[in-house]
Amino acid sequence: MAQEKKFVEEITSMNEDFAQWYTDVVKKSELVDYSSVRGCMIIRPYGYAIWENIQRELDRRFKETGHENVYMPLFIPEGLLQKEKDHVEGFAPEVAWVTHGGQEQLTERLCVRPTSETLFCDHYKNVIQSYRDLPKLYNQWCSVVRWEKTTRPFLRTLEFLWQEGHTAHATAEEAQEETIRMLNVYADFCEEFLAIPVIKGKKTNKEKFAGAQETYTIESLMHDGKALQSGTSHNFGDGFARAFGIQYTDRDNQLKYVHQTSWGMSTRIIGALIMVHGDDSGLVLPPKVAPIQLVIIPVQQHREGVLEKAYELMNRLKGKVRVKIDDSDKMPGWKFSEYEMKGVPLRLEIGPKDIEKNQVVLVRRDNREKLFVSMDELEEKVLQALDTVQRSLYEKALEMREKKTFTARNFEEFSEIIEKTPGFIKAMWCGKRECEDNIKEKTGATARCIPFQQEKISDKCVCCGEKAETMVYWAKAY
Repeated sequence: MAQEKKFVEEITSMNEDFAQWYTDVVKKSELVDYSSVRGCMIIRPYGYAIWENIQRELDRRFKETGHENVYMPLFIPEGLLQKEKDHVEGFAPEVAWVTHGGQEQLTERLCVRPTSETLFCDHYKNVIQSYRDLPKLYNQWCSVVRWEKTTRPFLRTLEFLWQEGHTAHATAEEAQEETIRMLNVYADFCEEFLAIPVIKGKKTNKEKFAGAQETYTIESLMHDGKALQSGTSHNFGDGFARAFGIQYTDRDNQLKYVHQTSWGMSTRIIGALIMVHGDDSGLVLPPKVAPIQLVIIPVQQHREGVLEKAYELMNRLKGKVRVKIDDSDKMPGWKFSEYEMKGVPLRLEIGPKDIEKNQVVLVRRDNREKLFVSMDELEEKVLQALDTVQRSLYEKALEMREKKTFTARNFEEFSEIIEKTPGFIKAMWCGKRECEDNIKEKTGATARCIPFQQEKISDKCVCCGEKAETMVYWAKAY
């Protein structure tokens, strides 16, 4: 029992040191390992399996909305990157450059892609000639590099995996429709698949993507009261098209510029999964994204018939759920702790007494509730339990977010909330950049989004006290 107890004690309590708790969880649940390259992570099989499930589900949703997958080069010539002034200025501090090929110095530096707008634009100008060529609905799965100063697994790394959608449309209206449609795809995915409630809204001009006309975001709240930008969708208007000369002949035989969008979600969302649902025993994974949905633990497996029955149950469940059996020689209690650490949503215990009673014990990871289930109803009860865990995790996360969402009517209230009870703060804003900067400088909070669902907290800006009609969600953020 001492060993079993120690296994859980190795995780720092989240209330004691949330940052260390996060590090303990990502390491001890075998999601990642540190690389010899500063700021880069090795995504281990269990962590990558989570990403594969995310990728598979998002890809399905993208294809249902008419998008096709493509792949662009890893390198961007410097001259190509320079074509859109705002874009290159926004990414300049994070760009990694290739200056030599073998022993020879390159005549033009190559940027290791931090994002691929310029590459898509360079391609679009060659393949879009007529209104018949539109819309172009493309998506790319790849890695990107951004030279971050401080890093943390999943949340901020020099190289990370993501998808980036890039579309071209005939009209501004079509581009705006696409921008919001893909934001809704992200929001539905987070809430339905990851059990993470999100706030949908628009970024302020200060926070919008470099080169974008408008940026829209989904924001989620972590257990420690910090926000995480979980997915973004950008309307570029025709700015990139004018910089790159992407024109098409319309039905009226007139040359016109296309209107573009871009949208992305990255492995950072795995960090959100950890910090929204995890507890002091480790990961807690929603069943839909969990690599293992149910683990079977034979109890007293040396006894006659126990292992045979465990494998029989596994074979019954295969194809219906992602199931694994642990028939190693570790003690059952150790196995319980190990799979709790890994966040497996459901545990099935089977021993000699259970076989006599024609039952199994199901244990929920989210609340450790035990369910005694007849083997005759196994498949039905397992699927019901997984569905219950999925819904329960969303409801619990939503309740947590609501408890940590506050309103502030003046700067004094705002400062006190941010310091004592961090979370989302709903407060009015006059729209001036000076106030946005002032709030960040004095409290560390940033404007997370201007929500689509507006409320009138007061008629005065929380910072300067002047007239305000816009309500903003503010928070400290990752």
